[in-house]
Amino acid sequence: MNQSAATHDAAATSLQTQATRLLLDRGASDLPARPWLRQQQPPSAMDLIQHVLWRSRGQDNAPAPDTLDLRAALTLVSAARGEMDAVETALLFLARAEGLTWPHIAESLGLRSAQAAQQRLDRLADRPRTAATQ
Repeated sequence: MNQSAATHDAAATSLQTQATRLLLDRGASDLPARPWLRQQQPPSAMDLIQHVLWRSRGQDNAPAPDTLDLRAALTLVSAARGEMDAVETALLFLARAEGLTWPHIAESLGLRSAQAAQQRLDRLADRPRTAATQ
């Protein structure tokens, strides 16, 4: 990785950390813990984004999100994509370990062929991991 890319990644990670802190301070810290997360681990980027959307619907007298909340949620979209990639990769490995065939996996994913499912896993596994997905 060149220095420019490393600098960009560090800046993106810093912005995501700031966005997470802001949303935790604005009520997301009260979200129930997910049993699959380590104790004291903050909610996922997807949960933080969902919390902003939930607040926008006026749930439980929660304050409506303002522009800072919305910008923070938007900042976390790439982290949420990375989380979903990691979840999908883990699920594909588990499916194969449990004996699902590539044709069954392809059908479940809505793909046209077993080869497409295999290529999807290859692409997911080859993507660089960000701080949010490690």
